[in-house]
Amino acid sequence: MSVRKLTSGYATVMILLSAGILLAPGWHPVLWPALGMMSAGGIFFGIRRYRPKRAAAWWSLAGAVVMLAAGDTTYAILPGSIVTELCYLTVFALTAVGLFMLTRGNRMLGDRSRLLDVLTFLCTAALLAWIFIIGPYITAPGMDPFERSILAAYALGDLLILAVMIRLLATNPRTPALVLLLVGGAGMLTGDILYGLTTLGEQWQPGGPIELGWLLTYLTWGAAGLHPSMAQLSEPVEIEPGKISRPWAVLLVLATMISPSILLIEAMTGRIRDGAMLAITSAVVFALVLSRFGDVLAAHRQTVRREQGLRDACAALVSAADAAQVDRAVRSGLARIVPEGVDHRLVLVLNRTGGVPALASSVWGPSVPVTATGTLLPSTAAVRRTRLLRRPTLTPMLAHQLGSFPFALLCPLVLPEQRPPGPVPAQLRPDVTGPRAGVLLVSAETGVLNALRDAIEVLASHATMALERIRLGDEINRRDAEVYFRALVQNSVDIILIVDDGDAVRYASPAVQTVLGRPAPDGGPLTDLVDPPDHGRVLEGLALVRSSGEPHDWPDWRLRHADGSTVQVEVSCRDLRSDRAVRGLVLTLRDVTERRRLEQELTHRAFHDSLTGLANRVLFHDRVQQAVARAQRGGHAVGVLFIDLDDFKVVNDTMGHQAGDELLVAVANRLAATLGSADATARLGGDEFAALVDDATDPAEVEQTAQRVVAAFAEPFRLAGRMVGGAVSVGVATTSDAEGTDELLRHADLALYVAKGAGKGRWRRYQPALHVSLIRRMELRTALERSAPESDFAVVYQPVVELASGNAVGLEALLRWRHPSLGLLRPDQFIDVAEETGLIEPIGDWVLGRALAGATQWRAALPVGEAPYVSINVSARQFRVAGFTGKVRRELIAAGLPADSVMLELTESLLLQNDDQIWSDLAQLRELGVRLAIDDFGTGFSSLSYLRQLPIDVLKIDRSFTAEMAFSQRQRSLVDGIIRLAHSLGLQVVAEGIETVADRNLLGDLGCGFGQGYLFSRPLDEADAAAWLAGGRPVGLTHP
Repeated sequence: MSVRKLTSGYATVMILLSAGILLAPGWHPVLWPALGMMSAGGIFFGIRRYRPKRAAAWWSLAGAVVMLAAGDTTYAILPGSIVTELCYLTVFALTAVGLFMLTRGNRMLGDRSRLLDVLTFLCTAALLAWIFIIGPYITAPGMDPFERSILAAYALGDLLILAVMIRLLATNPRTPALVLLLVGGAGMLTGDILYGLTTLGEQWQPGGPIELGWLLTYLTWGAAGLHPSMAQLSEPVEIEPGKISRPWAVLLVLATMISPSILLIEAMTGRIRDGAMLAITSAVVFALVLSRFGDVLAAHRQTVRREQGLRDACAALVSAADAAQVDRAVRSGLARIVPEGVDHRLVLVLNRTGGVPALASSVWGPSVPVTATGTLLPSTAAVRRTRLLRRPTLTPMLAHQLGSFPFALLCPLVLPEQRPPGPVPAQLRPDVTGPRAGVLLVSAETGVLNALRDAIEVLASHATMALERIRLGDEINRRDAEVYFRALVQNSVDIILIVDDGDAVRYASPAVQTVLGRPAPDGGPLTDLVDPPDHGRVLEGLALVRSSGEPHDWPDWRLRHADGSTVQVEVSCRDLRSDRAVRGLVLTLRDVTERRRLEQELTHRAFHDSLTGLANRVLFHDRVQQAVARAQRGGHAVGVLFIDLDDFKVVNDTMGHQAGDELLVAVANRLAATLGSADATARLGGDEFAALVDDATDPAEVEQTAQRVVAAFAEPFRLAGRMVGGAVSVGVATTSDAEGTDELLRHADLALYVAKGAGKGRWRRYQPALHVSLIRRMELRTALERSAPESDFAVVYQPVVELASGNAVGLEALLRWRHPSLGLLRPDQFIDVAEETGLIEPIGDWVLGRALAGATQWRAALPVGEAPYVSINVSARQFRVAGFTGKVRRELIAAGLPADSVMLELTESLLLQNDDQIWSDLAQLRELGVRLAIDDFGTGFSSLSYLRQLPIDVLKIDRSFTAEMAFSQRQRSLVDGIIRLAHSLGLQVVAEGIETVADRNLLGDLGCGFGQGYLFSRPLDEADAAAWLAGGRPVGLTHP
């Protein structure tokens, strides 16, 4: 009998039985069992005929029908008995279990959304049941506790069945069997509700229309068992989280309106009975619905993220240049496709097909370990379509890589045009023929794989196209490379030779003619091209390559050019005798003749000074190191001389850099001639030279060498028709005071420093005591940096007098430093340190302001026209600071002093610098009215023509001339010449350091108008200077 006929007969019988129940209540004890047996029989038939995977669920539903029929039968015989109640309660349990088992066959991606739906409708139904049935029953008079318990059990059973039905509706496809089950369940719930309402109103009568709901349950559940779609309810169905249809959303919104609606109705009737229950239920339902729509939004974001991930992965695959980049793009794309927090594994296997390299890599969540390549797929997995593979069908290696998931999705990497066109169901997709680039395997929960199958297939198809594009590009590049390299060999400047086992040249590229100026040898021996001295070395090298089979490179072979010259080449040799296309040794020869010449030149420049040709600092250090090592082995002494030109900066500034370079070359030549060898000398930089004294018998021999050097440079040089002094200072160090090279060089540098401090044209040998001097200088520098001009410095004044009358015409401002431990220090004890550190600028500015302030005080105390000028020393560094002239102008204005009451004393070296800015500043000061003086005239390297060009008012003769003038005719003649020169130029002369009457008288006789020194007065502080000037008496011979 066909299923259709059987169903028709079943429906006919069930309708007749239902009519009998409605029309003949007296026959209920017979009709109810018959009706139940027919419904259960339909379910039994479906279980045997269609064999669903979850048969237990249907058996449970069949039992529920049987127990429902039993309850109805006993109720018809003994209404209200305990047996009847137990039968009905069993119906609730069996129905809920059966329906729930059917829902368990469905795997939902995140069951939270469906649970929220169930809870929403369940809360609403519970509210309605409480208000219309449970509440009235509980409060009804005359009910004992047993009846209330039974009533509560019935209500809970109905609510439980309602919850499972909602879950079943939300998670299963709309098949006929499902619709019949839901209609039957709805009939049961409707019958229960109507029964409760009529019972509450004492209107219940057996056989009435209320029993239609229960009759519908019998009819539809048996029909559901007979329908073939009943087996589909046991098949797994994948449902993504958060998805919601429009009708379902409307139902959820309506559920939220039930509680407020009931509350509104009760308020309108004037009696609110269930306000608390309505408020609580309304809040809970609203919270559940909001959470549900939050899941919808999250699902939408996940969908957007998945689509964006696919777009980004496809974009990355379009730009991928090799298989590794394809692998990274696929891994990145899958991580974006899979929902966040969902565990998964990925293995990408690429075949070596058409030039695509083999690759197998896996993704373990966030980490990326890589498997070994090999036969990864068993024969049963060699499919040409996407399918789910069970874990046991995979090789152990793949099973390990894919984790413990029971299934893996396999996507063959096949070009899209190789797939069948049009949408084809998965079960009917034929295998695709043609080569594969590989496979993509993804393992995760089965629901995840099914839900993401389409997205993973899209990703795999784009990966396939990227690999095919790479393969085609490689093929095109390979073919182009063949043409390219053929043209390259023919036009290469490198010589390419193929040599047979007899060392004969079987092939030579055209570059032989270009490099060697001769035609390519045709079968001649290779040695015809090689320089005769290299024949043996070349033949030995070729024999080594043949015996080892390994490639060899030689940096220098010498070939013979057609004109007889030698050509240096780099050689690379490869043994390709096993290659049928070559069958010989392949030699590539590159002409490096010019490169070797340049390398030699660069090497020479790296270790020699480009101007003088002497060794530079690096080479000199190496030579000293070698000499020290020999001295330690041989027991002799080694000395190092550091040599510095004393007046090189003056020459450079006054005569120009070209003259300075000429002087350096002349110094290098004279130094080499003095020492007898250029190899022993070096230029360390600037005007600093060095000399190595090797094999000295003792330190005295090194000192003699230093004396010879100083004596040799005492003779001036002739540059551009002028005589230029070339005095040098020399620092000497020997291995007797040093243990190593670095210490020896440091000692020489320190000795040079001391020699320059001692004066020009001197040499000094290193002594351990020099360290003490250096440490003291460092301490002096540290203390100077910590000092403040306002508290740690003082300005004293020494009168400048007119020698003829003894009247004071000026006061020179002198700086003193109150050192915390050394006491009061004069400028010559610390001023050079201040120059080095740059502290001379703030100190000099303070002295300028302090001296002008003092001059203002004594000018205010003296009659107009009798106040002396103030003379202030200005260092070269202070003068070169931008804006110095403007600073002097501002200080004069602030002090209220006329400019002609100030004299600035400048060093001779500053005035002789050929600097336009210095000359401009001097002119501005002169226009301002400030007087200018050259301090310590005659002690520096001077050009007398500058005295005529510079805006100078006064020359000050250094104390070194006046101190010995009374005892030396030569010194007296020098002073006389300076005074005459100054008078001829219209300059005043001030002599420094006058300490005796004889010196004063002698200077007066020579025509010197002014002087200063201890004969007249020691330096005075500001108060004593003001008092001394206020005394108004001329300074006589007896002044202390």
